[in-house]
Amino acid sequence: MAYPKNFKYTKEHEWIKADGGTATVGITTYAQESLGDIVFVELPKVGAELSAGKSFGTVESVKAVSDLYAPASGTVTEVNQDLATAPEKINSDAHGSWMIKLKLKDPKELNALLSADDYEKFVAEETH
Repeated sequence: MAYPKNFKYTKEHEWIKADGGTATVGITTYAQESLGDIVFVELPKVGAELSAGKSFGTVESVKAVSDLYAPASGTVTEVNQDLATAPEKINSDAHGSWMIKLKLKDPKELNALLSADDYEKFVAEETH
């Protein structure tokens, strides 16, 4: 599995792509494959304040409901409304199907996250 090099990753299997003081967040392909077919996504409202490492919503598959964890602290500026009616978009392209956009509180928080290479190693260890 090739993970985009310009993303950062959490050990809870979220990705974040920073662009200056803003960032886009979603779940990794590994998370999607582990969950199975995603049938529902619950996301925060625009304006919600998120704290790094805290739950910001849930993703429901045919197998389970899993919490989503914020990779960084910030304010939600946009929510992917397409996922409310078509959560299955995540099944076909997890890295292309973003969930929320954030105005980052402290972009330096991203330094604590995993690089694509480190995330691949983490997933390999978790699956063996």
